[in-house]
Amino acid sequence: MELHELLEITQKERSQAKPIQIRCCTAAGCLSSNSQAIKDNLDTSVKAAGLEDTIQVTGVGCMRLCCQGPLVQVDIPENHTESKLYEKVTPEDATQIIAGVNGAETNLQQGDLTQPFFTNQLPIVLENSGKIDPERIQSYIAAEGYQALYQVLREMKPGEVVETITRSGLRGRGGAGYPTGLKWATVAKSAGERKFVICNADEGDPGAFMDRSVLESDPHRVLEGMAIAAYSIGATQGYIYVRAEYPIAIHRLETAIRQSQRLGLLGSQIFESPFDFKIDIRIGAGAYVCGEETALMASIEGKRGVPHPRPPYPAESGLWGYPTLINNVETFANIAPIIRKGADWFANIGTAKSKGTKVFALAGKIRNTGLIEVPMGTSLQQIVEEMGGGVPDHGIAKAVQTGGPSGGCIPASAFATPVDYESLTALGSMMGSGGMIVMDQTTNMVDVARFFMEFCMDESCGKCIPCRVGTVQLYQLLTKISKGEAAQTDLQLLEELCDMVKQTSLCGLGQSAPNPVFSTLRYFHDEYLALIR
Repeated sequence: MELHELLEITQKERSQAKPIQIRCCTAAGCLSSNSQAIKDNLDTSVKAAGLEDTIQVTGVGCMRLCCQGPLVQVDIPENHTESKLYEKVTPEDATQIIAGVNGAETNLQQGDLTQPFFTNQLPIVLENSGKIDPERIQSYIAAEGYQALYQVLREMKPGEVVETITRSGLRGRGGAGYPTGLKWATVAKSAGERKFVICNADEGDPGAFMDRSVLESDPHRVLEGMAIAAYSIGATQGYIYVRAEYPIAIHRLETAIRQSQRLGLLGSQIFESPFDFKIDIRIGAGAYVCGEETALMASIEGKRGVPHPRPPYPAESGLWGYPTLINNVETFANIAPIIRKGADWFANIGTAKSKGTKVFALAGKIRNTGLIEVPMGTSLQQIVEEMGGGVPDHGIAKAVQTGGPSGGCIPASAFATPVDYESLTALGSMMGSGGMIVMDQTTNMVDVARFFMEFCMDESCGKCIPCRVGTVQLYQLLTKISKGEAAQTDLQLLEELCDMVKQTSLCGLGQSAPNPVFSTLRYFHDEYLALIR
């Protein structure tokens, strides 16, 4: 395929666009509330009204405001002021929505597209989410899809690609925040007969659904980012490791890979260049520890998914002993826009050390739950009170838990803190993959620490003693405290044991397991003392 063919597909797709566009969310959350029936009824209603030449109904990915799903948005491109967002739609509402397009009055619940939840977002990773049809490659191409890959293969040397990603300041969105360009450069310099690219889509944090939404909404974007990465480091084979609990994401990835291969955008001689790249999917069985990169690679190899000591690091000796690049879904989803718009464009977004945007799954005791993408440096206050709408029923936000079981609980007194890697670490939490759970005044913080410790205890692979035994003992201590059966010496033992598990565990699961305990002890110490007294 040549560039002119991409442009021809784009032109054809846009020329066939009908005057009125109706987008129905068909991501997992809305599908669970029968949105497929809503889309089917919209199609039927359009046909019954004889409006097939005027109205196009499209099933799209996540439209972000998940708490109000199923969502349907009506757009009239020539008059943006007439865009309407229908909330909590039922299949029976389809006829009224079509009637509303013709100017009839409806009593359907409508959302406000000008509210801060939408206007304060800056979609880069999510720029196509809720807009394109994730199961049609033509829809992605019409949104400038695969143009970055063409530019890389035809106009840039591998080293120039790595240098562009380095200058952008992009850091790994999987949690650790390691500089992406530096990681790519290390793998590019490593000697090996073969090299691999792995997309870590094993999203296991409680309350997190960012990667799932991206894969369901815009799968080609991830494939394009992986292909660009492979070209820059000299890899010819890629793997997407995705959890089996994401059947819709898996189906749409499989469809996207087939479509890309059919058009010559994956496989041999991509864009009629010497570059070959193939992507396969590997499905995980739900082990949280397989999100750790060495355990993930062992699972891909068909072995038991347990971590291994480092060094050697995957960049030097990874999958089957060959140099391997591992990034998560969101990291790869940032690559194509960086290539298209330039490193400086991306570097001018965010803070001095944390560039770009971050996608969060906003959940918990908050009015507006769903998916948000904000510039790095946005305050927790702005996210919780403005975008999230605050705690429902006149409640008061008590804390925000970020980073999943690896993160910490940040008190309301620190909500002025900007969201970036360094600031969250200084508070005893971490960015993590992007889960953000809001807690109100009714939440018992000891119980929160106990919940996450129980999760880590259950998910421990058992390979190293500090994690296998330490998490059990920590859970037992927290249970004893929560029941009011503990003494002051138990609290001291809890702190000492947390430090031991953190310092001596083999992998990130055990090393970060005590973080929720540390943070709750730091900011909510009085709740522990009250239970001991």
